[in-house]
Amino acid sequence: MSQMPRQAALPTCPSCAEPVDAGDRFCGACGYDLSAAPSRPDDHPTLTMNGSAHPASAHPAPVRPAPAQPTTHGTGTAGILGNPGAEAPGANGTAVPVAGAGVPGTGASAGVPGAPLPPPAAPAASAPAAPPAPVAGVRFDRPSEPDEYALQAPDPRVAAEAAAVAETAKVCVACRAGRVDDDGYCENCGHAQPRERDHMEAESGPIAAVSDRGLRHHRNEDAFGLGCATLPDGSPALVAIVCDGVSSATRPDDASLAAAKTASESLLAALPQGAHPQQAMHEAIVAASHAVNALADEPATAREQAPHQNAPACTLVGSVVTAGLLVVGWVGDSRAYWVPGDRSSPPARLTEDDSWAAQMVAAGLMSEAEAYADERAHAITGWLGADAYELEPHTASFKPDRPGVVVVCTDGLWNYAEAAEEMAEVLPPDAAARPLHSARVLVGHALDGGGHDNVTVALVPFPAPVQGAGSA
Repeated sequence: MSQMPRQAALPTCPSCAEPVDAGDRFCGACGYDLSAAPSRPDDHPTLTMNGSAHPASAHPAPVRPAPAQPTTHGTGTAGILGNPGAEAPGANGTAVPVAGAGVPGTGASAGVPGAPLPPPAAPAASAPAAPPAPVAGVRFDRPSEPDEYALQAPDPRVAAEAAAVAETAKVCVACRAGRVDDDGYCENCGHAQPRERDHMEAESGPIAAVSDRGLRHHRNEDAFGLGCATLPDGSPALVAIVCDGVSSATRPDDASLAAAKTASESLLAALPQGAHPQQAMHEAIVAASHAVNALADEPATAREQAPHQNAPACTLVGSVVTAGLLVVGWVGDSRAYWVPGDRSSPPARLTEDDSWAAQMVAAGLMSEAEAYADERAHAITGWLGADAYELEPHTASFKPDRPGVVVVCTDGLWNYAEAAEEMAEVLPPDAAARPLHSARVLVGHALDGGGHDNVTVALVPFPAPVQGAGSA
C-alpha cells in the first residue's frame, strides 16, 4: 500500500540516542563528541551504475563482516548500514543493490542526509555474518587527484635556440633592458645605439690614439692605425696613421678605414726589410690611395642610382719615428705637430695643408687669419680617392736634437688648437710617458670647445724608446 512520505527525523547522538541540533559539536545529554569521524572501514565499497553486478576481480579485497546496528529512525533502508553488499527487496521479490548503502558520508543512515555514522558495535558471537561477494563497480577509495600536474619538459632544442638568441642579442645602453634591432635602435625605448667607431682608443707600446664621433656628426668618419716595427739593425720604429673621411663624398668612413689600415700595414711590412722610412711613407700613401680607389669600383647600376655622389675619399697624415729620425707624410688637411719635452723650446707644425686657405696664403693673396676666416678655408685641394685631380704625396724628414712628442691629428682637433703654441699648451707635460691619457685630454679639449667635427689624435714619442727598456 502506498504511504505518505515521512518527514526526516532529527539527528540523534550515536552514544545515547538523544536528539541533537544541527551544528552541535557535543551531545547535550552525554557529552559525546559529535565531530569525531568513525573509523575508516577496511573494505572496498563499490557501486553498480547500471544495476547489474560485474564479475568480481581475481583477488578481491577482504571485507569486514557488517556489525548489527540498532536503528531508531529509518525509511526502509535502515539495517543495511555498514554492509557494502546490502540489497533491498525489489517489488517482485528480487534483490536490488541499494545505491549509497554502506558508503560513509552518503547520508544513508536513518534516511537523514549528512547524519554522522554511529561507531561500529562488536559483532555478535553467536551468528557472525558471512562476508558477501564483492561487486565490481566504481571505486570510492581511490587517492584524490593532485592539485597540480607535472608540466611537460621543455624541448632542449627550443631552449638552446632561445639561449643562443639571448647571448647574441645586444642590450640597449640607455634603458639596459631592450634588445637592439639590426638598424641600431632599441626596440624598447627607441634610443639610437653608439656604433663601434663612435669612440675608439688604442695603445701599442709607447704610442696611443683616440678617436671620437664628436658632438655634431651622426657617425665617426675618422680612422687610425698604430704599430711598432723592428729595423734591420734591431732598433725600434713607431708608426702612426690618421685619416679623415671627406663628408661630401660617399662612404667616407669606409675610405678612411681602408686608407689607415693599408698605409699602416705597408709601413710595418717595409721597415723591417730595410726600406728608408721616408720612401716607405711615400709607398704607403700610394698603397692607401689604391685601396680607396678600389671602393669606387661599384656595379654600373649603383652609380646610375646615385650619380650625384662623389667617389669615396679621405685625407691622410702619418708619422714614422726611429731612434734618430722623424718622418711625416700627408695628403689633405690633417696635420702633424712637434712638441718638445722641454716646453721652453718652441713647438712647430710639420705639415702644410692641401686646402684653399693654404693656397691663398702661399700665393700672398690673403693673410693666414683672413684665409682661415673665410668659409672656403677648409675646402681641400688634395685627397685620396678615385676622383682626385692628381695624387701628390707629401713627405718630410726631421732630426730633432731633443726628446719630444709628435701629435698626429685631424682638423677636428686642430680647429681648437690651430697654432703650434696652442697645441703645446693643451698637450699634457707627461705626454711621452702617458700617451693614452694625453690623447684623451686632447680629444676632451676639442669636445669642450664644441666638438663640431670628428676628433682623432695619435701621440708618438721621440726618440723611439728601446723595447723592453725600463726606468732605472
